[in-house]
Amino acid sequence: MKKLLLITVLFFFCGCSQSDRITQTSTIDALLAGAYDGQIECGKLLSSGDFGIGTFDRLDGEMAVLDGKVYQIKADGKVYRPAGNVKTPFATVCKFKPDTRFEIKWADFKTAESIINEKILNQNIFAAVKITGTFKYMKTRSVPAQNKPYPPLVEVAKNQPVFEMNEVRGTIVGFRSPPFVKGVNVSGFHFHFLSNDFTRGGHVLDFQLDAGKCEIDVCNELLLILPEDDILKDIDLSEDKSEELQKVEK
Repeated sequence: MKKLLLITVLFFFCGCSQSDRITQTSTIDALLAGAYDGQIECGKLLSSGDFGIGTFDRLDGEMAVLDGKVYQIKADGKVYRPAGNVKTPFATVCKFKPDTRFEIKWADFKTAESIINEKILNQNIFAAVKITGTFKYMKTRSVPAQNKPYPPLVEVAKNQPVFEMNEVRGTIVGFRSPPFVKGVNVSGFHFHFLSNDFTRGGHVLDFQLDAGKCEIDVCNELLLILPEDDILKDIDLSEDKSEELQKVEK
């Protein structure tokens, strides 16, 4: 029977009235190395959060969790609703309760990052980020399902389908993670996108926001769930995979 190892890390800081938890399955370096077998069912994942991002068993597309529903953007660029028993090898979710809300009149990816960093100055804390609005331009990607023996993610990304959208309304879902989580999650910003009509989306590569609203939930608790079986046994997680991650993310 498959077992899961739970690691809880608490980060306490002044001004936090309650513990906001991020729940994460596996690590980004394990995913980079090809650990694509699903570990936790999407239905169970929702018990830990109604907002988040991730991927699916065999790396079958990009995951966006919004308002308590799981969406799957496959390699055809279309959005699907996976069954509750579909599993994920890597996902990050939280119960989204915004601490900060503000309007954005215009921003590209880098400008949005700067604005959020100015609003949440503490770079050593997690922040769940939701941006809704009208996007003049949105560039996303997804990844196709893989077959064993699984290639590393950097190889998969070389042939990833890329999608470009103009004048699209939708929601960016994602997180800003602290620098010290390198190897565990994506340090900095990691965004996925869903159009308002739930027909298009994917991992965000670039965007231009005409106007919208940003909501941020500052989180000070991380629950990391690792597979306790042989999934990670033969993976060398001592290597620095930062360069590979940059190629995959951008």
